[in-house]
Amino acid sequence: MHKFEEKTIHTEKLFEGKVVRLQIDDVELPNGKTSKREIIKHPGAVAVLALTPENKIVLVEQYRKPMERALVEIPAGKLEPGEKPEVTAVRELEEETGYECNRLDHIISFYTSPGFADELIHLYLATGLRKKENPRAADEDEFVELIEVSLEEAIQLVKEQKIFDAKTAYAIQYLQLKEAQK
Repeated sequence: MHKFEEKTIHTEKLFEGKVVRLQIDDVELPNGKTSKREIIKHPGAVAVLALTPENKIVLVEQYRKPMERALVEIPAGKLEPGEKPEVTAVRELEEETGYECNRLDHIISFYTSPGFADELIHLYLATGLRKKENPRAADEDEFVELIEVSLEEAIQLVKEQKIFDAKTAYAIQYLQLKEAQK
């Protein structure tokens, strides 16, 4: 047993939706006491930092209902059952932007909100982009606008809080560090 491990005594499943499940776990704490944990189970997702041959970052603007506003983000989407993250990355890039890539490199995987959710995002760098002649259509409930910006313009969008999500900010910081190391 790990030093801080919480042993699950009982799980109550409260909700199962299209994207997430909600459960409450009764747990035994390391000190022997018990507590409850509200947990969101998520299938995982990918995010793609896509760079055009002109070194522009490919972004999408879309409305995000939980925030009641539009955000500018890197292309992303959830894993389908049994789908490998790199397959999801290629699919999401094509569906959201119309691009395909010559090269796809895994940058890192990270948890988005480990205090209450198990969502793991796999971040990829896509290069050698080219527009696909007949790209796959976006999901029927997804409306996005394509935006291509320089690194400096992306940094400005962060300052203006138009880019306001962790995966996109993480990707931009990665690119800043990569550029600084040249």
